[in-house]
Amino acid sequence: MAGHSHWANIQHKKAFNDKKKGKVLSKLIKLVYTAVREGGSGKPEDNPRLRLIIDKCRLANMPKDNIKRAIEKAVGGTAGYEPMIFEGYAQDGVAVVVECLTDNPQRTGPEIRYIFDRAGAKMGKQGSVLHMFQRKAVFQVDKSLADEEKLMDIALDAGAEDVVEQDIFFEIYSDPNSYIGVSDALEKAGIKPQFSEVQMIPANRIEVGLEAAQKISRLMDALEENDDVQNVYANFDVSAEAAAKLAAEV
Repeated sequence: MAGHSHWANIQHKKAFNDKKKGKVLSKLIKLVYTAVREGGSGKPEDNPRLRLIIDKCRLANMPKDNIKRAIEKAVGGTAGYEPMIFEGYAQDGVAVVVECLTDNPQRTGPEIRYIFDRAGAKMGKQGSVLHMFQRKAVFQVDKSLADEEKLMDIALDAGAEDVVEQDIFFEIYSDPNSYIGVSDALEKAGIKPQFSEVQMIPANRIEVGLEAAQKISRLMDALEENDDVQNVYANFDVSAEAAAKLAAEV
């Protein structure tokens, strides 16, 4: 299912940089609100989805008071955000999935289409590419925190499906339902992931050249800049040489 990916290393660096952006925190507030409303509880011990989002907030260095206020507002509020998924194709037939949370679907759809069109990509019909991805819990652990054998023992015993070595970190994959079990096991072992969340993982990747990768990366960046966009996924990879040039641009 998963394997070494040069693009994963670029995403790892980008996620680190994104922690410093205020827009990331505002998007996380939306996720907290939605998790409380859909999970029916403001207590993470009773709401696994909220627990996952709180972990994500902490990794992004969101202050505890901000998380608490967001939960309290969600418990007492009536408004909400509607999840939307958009699908399409970028350069070289690369599949793109865009996950949104919006309070105005009539605004969000045209905005996402405009971003695709401007980047030379094409929106697809519902279901056109989503089947190429699988929803998985993903944890990224710095190699300095544990060797591969120890990490595999901890993760697999806790219900993880796979541990993959990337250039500078390990990626742990599990079923989303095993997120809390794996997270707790890592915490108990004193291993703090640099990144953890539920993602859409491509079943297969298409390797593209540097020029196409740059265009796809710019498309993904433009989509992520939209206030309603939560996540963007694409099923492409690049060579080690192209990855080095892309990493220098992040």
